[in-house]
Amino acid sequence: MSPRDFKGNKSQLPSKPCTVCGRPMSWRKAWAKNWEQVLYCSEACRRSKPARRPGKDGEG
Repeated sequence: MSPRDFKGNKSQLPSKPCTVCGRPMSWRKAWAKNWEQVLYCSEACRRSKPARRPGKDGEG
């Protein structure tokens, strides 16, 4: 069953954990085009994301 065929049973939708708090996030129609890039369950988690360290990816 694809998310586009959703008929009201959330247990059938894909889910994944938030990268900050670990809470499960269920697929939402608003995230349909970029579900693979969704990392945070809320604006609060997005704001409290861990800071990137320079040099970790080979820079600096």
